Amino acid sequence: MPWPHIQLSTDPAAFPARPPADLSDPAVIAAHDQAAFDAVETMVDHWDRPGWTAQTRAYYWMLTFPDSPAPADLALRCQRQLAPFGLDPVPGDGLHVTLTRVGSVAALPQSRLDDVAGAAAPLLPAAFRLRAVPLAGSRGAVRLTVAPWGPVLALHAALSESMARLGLTPRKPTALFRPHVSLAYNNRPRSAAPVIEAVTALRSLSPVELHVQNVRLVELRREGRAYRWDVVKSLPLG
Repeated sequence: MPWPHIQLSTDPAAFPARPPADLSDPAVIAAHDQAAFDAVETMVDHWDRPGWTAQTRAYYWMLTFPDSPAPADLALRCQRQLAPFGLDPVPGDGLHVTLTRVGSVAALPQSRLDDVAGAAAPLLPAAFRLRAVPLAGSRGAVRLTVAPWGPVLALHAALSESMARLGLTPRKPTALFRPHVSLAYNNRPRSAAPVIEAVTALRSLSPVELHVQNVRLVELRREGRAYRWDVVKSLPLG
């Protein structure tokens, strides 16, 4: 089905800063993500984020893949090749697409979560399929590109609209959203060149298909150098 046209913006705070020329073609999206990562000179510590502690709890809308072994198998294959760099691998059951932050647990009482889910449900688009296209990265992680972007952007926009109706403001507007699945987080400043070289060798791996049928509201936390969550609400798409 056609997805609503969403105009993405160029912004140095996003990665890649400039959106791809085509939001539907997996080859164009993958090449664009790869070129952006290939231009990185220094990787930064992903975990160096002010405000996040072991006690931090926040609600997020996310895509997760608990019933799909293919992305976990692909992730493990890539992680084994990247092991010499000492990156922090994402567990197979921790692979996800972060959509948008809803709010901190301290600021949002449990009683409001029904309102959050109720506002989102009637706006959700239909289920869709994505391809996880190896392999690129960012300044703080090695990650899979996902494509096409259109359905994910439509979902992000729907969730943003539902939050606005409740007076909640996403930290990142849809115009700056860049869908991806992180495979391993960088945990110290380092030259990017050796990591890019290793990632380049993995780009011939076949993509895997992701069937996105639900969006989940989760309570997110950190455990050591990994993100973990509890599912609060799971809503079916379209």
